Amino acid sequence: MAAAVPRVVVVTRASEYSALLARHGTEPQVRFFLEQRGQTLDAVRRRHERWMGALDAVSQAIPAGWRRARVNRPELSRFLFEPGDLVVATGQDGLVANLAKYLQGQLVLGINPDAEQFDGILVPHAPSRAKQLLAAMAAGRAEVEERTMASARLDDGESLLALNEIFVGHRSHQSARYRLRLGNREERQSSSGLIVATGTGATGWARSINLERARPLQIPKPTDWALALFVREPFPSVSTGTSLDGGLVNGHGQLEIVSEMDDGGVVFGDGIEDDRLEFAWGMRLRVEVAEQRLRLVRA
Repeated sequence: MAAAVPRVVVVTRASEYSALLARHGTEPQVRFFLEQRGQTLDAVRRRHERWMGALDAVSQAIPAGWRRARVNRPELSRFLFEPGDLVVATGQDGLVANLAKYLQGQLVLGINPDAEQFDGILVPHAPSRAKQLLAAMAAGRAEVEERTMASARLDDGESLLALNEIFVGHRSHQSARYRLRLGNREERQSSSGLIVATGTGATGWARSINLERARPLQIPKPTDWALALFVREPFPSVSTGTSLDGGLVNGHGQLEIVSEMDDGGVVFGDGIEDDRLEFAWGMRLRVEVAEQRLRLVRA
């Protein structure tokens, strides 16, 4: 029986230039908008051209006989991935985080379209390497790093996944009130919310919080089967404490949170507030290491 023809799914998002053009309608209007703010259209257009050049290089790297599809970030929730898809994320690192929760073990190749602009932690490869790495992926020879993800599940069955971190708190600047349990420790708290980060998220929001701690946590590595809990600015009062302000959630443990927020409690992942779970008073949330992992091509 002949092997199935591979399908390459290229995932990308709008460049700055494309987004500005969609908002303002014409290039002269974009130029006026930027110049009024001390910026230049030429700089934005150069970044756009590098981005489009990267997408062209990826397209040319896909063998003529292979199937192909292209998905923009807003379409991810409606796109049906196939089990054997070879996924190519072309954009900034955050694009991979946006993508990860929609996958079920498919290989992901991260292509950095502009090394002068993006760090490339999750998109480490230059466009020129796409052809070689796609061939290795199809042949099963690619070096793959399996990165830990976090899972959050409410007692009503609703759930979400995150590659970087999960936020639990109030959707506004009000204090978040809840009961927190980690292992055999439990505390009622009022805080600015909490995040539960993976090792992948250790270079972002979690790192900023950890730097402000009197006793920094040892954040897990991206491949470790563990998560790190950070409570943001817990407030001491006659009914709330601050002793359980952080800790590790290992692969066999669960973090449990019970909401005491009458209105406005939310749970969301990777900074995507529009894709949130409502966390009303009395609801119970469990956060743990997800069974699903991101399979990222390293070489």
